[in-house]
Amino acid sequence: MNKILNWMLATILTFSGLTVLTSCGDDDDDIIPTADKSVVIDCVKPDYLKAGDKVALISPSYYTPMENVQKTADLLQSWGLEPVIGPNVGKIVDGRYAGTVEERISDIRWALGDPAVKAIICNRGGYGTIQLIDQLTLAELKASPKWLVGFSDISTLHGLLSRAGVMSIHGTMSSFLAKGGTDTTSTLMRDLLLGNVPCYELPAHEQNIVGKASGVLVGGNLCTFAPNLGSQADATKGKDLILFIEEVEESMHNIDRQMRILQMNGVLSRCKGIILGEFTDCGSEFTYESVEAMLHDMLAEYHIPVLCGFPGGHGDVNLPLVMGASVTIDVRNDGATLQFNIDGNQQQVNTDDITAPSTPAATRMQLAGKRE
Repeated sequence: MNKILNWMLATILTFSGLTVLTSCGDDDDDIIPTADKSVVIDCVKPDYLKAGDKVALISPSYYTPMENVQKTADLLQSWGLEPVIGPNVGKIVDGRYAGTVEERISDIRWALGDPAVKAIICNRGGYGTIQLIDQLTLAELKASPKWLVGFSDISTLHGLLSRAGVMSIHGTMSSFLAKGGTDTTSTLMRDLLLGNVPCYELPAHEQNIVGKASGVLVGGNLCTFAPNLGSQADATKGKDLILFIEEVEESMHNIDRQMRILQMNGVLSRCKGIILGEFTDCGSEFTYESVEAMLHDMLAEYHIPVLCGFPGGHGDVNLPLVMGASVTIDVRNDGATLQFNIDGNQQQVNTDDITAPSTPAATRMQLAGKRE
């Protein structure tokens, strides 16, 4: 009788738009099934670029000096592409933002709406894309699939595009391309835009957890995408995920906090594998030897492969990743591979062979929006 009364109460409250949790004994599930809160992420791949294609430069987050934007435009020309600069690029609002919310949204729509624009490169991260989540619709993002490139705060836009069903590139931006664009980080991003897809070979890492898995690549900067949980930019609601995580100048305890928020929201349970990127200039307030060591026991509970030390994020090497793509990671005792299961010319890349000049920590923090 109690089960019948609970079922009737749940039915009434459900039709009233409310949610109820009941405890009816060991066989609850045959009365009120648990809803599957995950979504299917199925992304199309934008067309690769060819000589003469237009590439838009926009600033969705913090302000970027026009000198950097112009240097990037010159670099794109040297690559045989035609740069076009967003109408509001160069503006500065409240000391840091690259324009008002309306102006930054306007430049995104300008780039999406021009059929001649085949790719969009963000000038800088910092902060601000969370303000844009409810201003854009998934339908308008899906209507004109084109590559969007960026990282850090741009992780929000990657989440939106993945939910809209469009692949994007977690890769370097104008603030870094302006240095000359001859480093491997920049040239691999260029090659990917042109259809040369990297297959990464990585050295062994002491915190790796061995195994092989395939899934949809989502994630990015931890403290950018974790606050988006539950929004339309939350790609971690997808099933069968390969979750990429990187961070810069965050304390270990805040990284632990954000990871436990993901855990409590069921994100880690939906993962087939984890990729840990760069944790640049992050705290050492505990006695763990590294962030990866701190996270090891938590991630080991899920019995999934964990690939550590991928050179992506805020370090001197920031290799491009195709977000929203199906990927396969194979983590072995002697190393690991990361493969994108998309068409294109496969390009083998041994990450152990890639070096870059050291960037001063203050410069990295300034570009990340952590300091001015």
